Order: sequence, then structure tokens, then C-alpha cells
Amino acid sequence: MRPKVYHCLSIARRFLHSDQSLKVGVLGVPFDKGQAKKGVGNGPEFIRKKGLLERIAEIEQKIDVKDYGDVSYKIPDELQKEIVPNMKAYADIAACNFEVSKMVEDIIKTGRICITLGGDHSLGVGTVDGHIKAKNENVCVIWVDAHADLNTNKTSSTGNVHGMPMALLATELSDYWPYLPGMDWQKPVLSLRDVAYIGLRSVDTYERLVIDKLGINAFGMEDIENFGINTIVEMALNKIDPAGEKSIHVSFDIDSLDSLEAPSTGTALRGGMTLREGIQLMEILYRTGRLGALDLVEVNPSIGTETEVNRTIDAAIHVIMAALGHCRRGIRPKNVHTLPLQTFPPTRQVI
Repeated sequence: MRPKVYHCLSIARRFLHSDQSLKVGVLGVPFDKGQAKKGVGNGPEFIRKKGLLERIAEIEQKIDVKDYGDVSYKIPDELQKEIVPNMKAYADIAACNFEVSKMVEDIIKTGRICITLGGDHSLGVGTVDGHIKAKNENVCVIWVDAHADLNTNKTSSTGNVHGMPMALLATELSDYWPYLPGMDWQKPVLSLRDVAYIGLRSVDTYERLVIDKLGINAFGMEDIENFGINTIVEMALNKIDPAGEKSIHVSFDIDSLDSLEAPSTGTALRGGMTLREGIQLMEILYRTGRLGALDLVEVNPSIGTETEVNRTIDAAIHVIMAALGHCRRGIRPKNVHTLPLQTFPPTRQVI
């Protein structure tokens, strides 16, 4: 079954001619302990300062946006001395994600799309868990990333948990983990049949084995080149949500974009998506009307020149705006009927 795809103005018009508004909640997670490079925890602050909320307000349809601030956490006493082999900063990971999960669940239950600003990708454990709880497990996930993030603590070469979130979430890999103290709140109930990767181009040997063995829906850069991003997104949705009824969670790592487009990230790589492809991907998912949550992670303002940092943050904001209905055809004047007719060219039918 082919998923419904709407014209970029059709959903917007729904809000323009009604009292409805698209409800959005913005949540910052200034967390950097899932990887080794300092600065990624400042991502939420820099994205907000670059005008995210103001840019969202420019979008054509009515948007009710609420900024929930940043997640904070405290490591419980019983977790202070807990160590899990080859999982760096384990206590911080467990404590932070617990709070993230609660916040995301609460935001989505209010009827808002949850936009989570990272921070490193280890926060994906909490965001996806919270979304699943809010929607009673009726969730599918599109993981937009150069990396598969499928390592366990036994297969990771670094011990950095930002390379493990999908393995922590997946039911199929639950038996490959030791007991994780302080993580009892997080049950791996997400099946990898409900997950699609888009943009892969740096996959570890073990991850490739898991993808092949379990038949995970994985679309790499060569697939995007061969079929185009529009077809790839449609193929992904047909695989993970053929009935078109699940809430869609998008976890978007900025390193899925080519390093020329987003250089200020910890694992920048050449050969990734263009910003145009990233925007189109999110436009398509917005048109489904089922986007429930978006993570935008791994923007690191401490890497690169000021120009490179600004370019990366601007790319992140463009991706978020596309997810909320910004239309590249332009914004229609709100008071069009009060403007003098001579300012308009003759009306033409747009197909």
C-alpha cells in the first residue's frame, strides 16, 4: 500500500482556514557524555540563539509552539558507583535518558510534536522510549544517520554510547546486553521491523552483520543516489508502516548531511546527503500528517570556524522547519485581500 503524500500547501491550508493549529513542543537536551568531544552539549543553546523559535513563527500555518527548556538530571545515589563494561559515563546515560523519556512522553501526550534538540545521539534511547510510551507502542522510527548506532557494549570499539542507542531499543538485541542497573524503566519493545535507516555510509562490521542477518530496512547513500530521496522515503514508509497508521519518530543526526553542508559535528564525513535532500525528506514526512517526534542531534558549536558553525546550525534549523511545514514555494501574504490589485500579476492556475 502506498502512503498518502500531500502537496506541501494542503496541510497548511487546513490550519489557515480553521481554528486549529499545529502544536509543537521544543525540548533541549544539553548532553555530551555519550561521546568524547566537548561542545555538543551546547547545541540546544546555539540553535535557539540562532532564532529557531522565531523561524518557526514564520511558517505559513498556525503553530502553537511551547519551549519546555532543557532537561536536567541527577544521578541517583544507587547509581553513583555503577559501572557497565565498555559503556562510558554509564550512570549519566541512564539518569539523563530517564528524564528525557518522561519529558518526551508528557509533551506528546499533550498533542504536541516533540522536537528534541541535542546533545549527542545517546539521547535517542530516551526520546524513542518516551514516544513509544505516549503512543502505546504504535510507533515506527526513521533513523537518519551516517552510522547505524547498532553496537552493543561488547562490540563497540570506543565504549561511546552514542553508537549504541538503536541496539538498546531493539527487542531483537535485548539478549545481547548484560543487566543494566538503573535502566529498568526502559524496556526494549521496538522491533527492528519498525525501523528504517536513511543515509548510511559508515557502518561497522558487526552492524553490517546485524543489518543483513535481521533484514533491517537500511537505505545507504548509494540507494539515495540510485533512486532519489523521494522514492527512498516512500520505500521506507511502505516497509515500516504499510497501513499508514503509526506515529513516526525521526531521529536526525546532522552528520547524515555531507560535511560541506554540516561541518560542525563530531563525526563529519564526506559523501552524505545534501541539505536539499534532508529538507525534502522532512517535507515528505510532514505531509503524512503522522510525524510525532523529531530529534536533531550532534550539532557541535565547538568544532570549526564561526562560518562553519553557523552553516551547520542553519542546516539544522532548515531541517526542523521542513518537519513543521515550511514550504519552499514561499509564504503567502496573510492580508492578501487588503493589498492593491495592481501589485499582483494576472492569476494563473498552478498545477
